Amino acid sequence: MRADDSPLSVAFADQRLRAEGLTGDTVGDATAFFGISEMELHNILCFCHYGETMSAGIAAARVRAAATHDAGASIPCMLRVAS
Repeated sequence: MRADDSPLSVAFADQRLRAEGLTGDTVGDATAFFGISEMELHNILCFCHYGETMSAGIAAARVRAAATHDAGASIPCMLRVAS
């Protein structure tokens, strides 16, 4: 599934992420590229946690938190960019 102006479509519009191998703006594209599960992506981005909109600052903070938490923490994600 995809949506215009979503965090995933914004990520796909980033030339650096595309150059690094992000191939699209779907959940499947994001989970494959970042090496995370659908649940981990859900915990970072889903509106059920934040309401209909999320500021860029909140999104960035969630990604940073996910990238730095150990397995077993509240967001068990080791976010990484494929190279």
